[in-house]
Amino acid sequence: MRTTDKISTEILKALKVADEPLETREIELLLPHITRVKILYRLNNLRGDGQIKGKNVGSGKGAWIWWVPRWD
Repeated sequence: MRTTDKISTEILKALKVADEPLETREIELLLPHITRVKILYRLNNLRGDGQIKGKNVGSGKGAWIWWVPRWD
């Protein structure tokens, strides 16, 4: 497991406070000071580490939704 950096922490915060899964574009809008490439890189790292889940929901460009698993 990688150490969580500032960008990953911001992404996790945004996903935790959301009431529903967020699309990649919605995360980009919440974090406008971070480039799309950096957001995508961190999202995939977080998914690989099991901290978040992601699902491809679109055709063509491949839109993804992201969420934090809730262990209630």
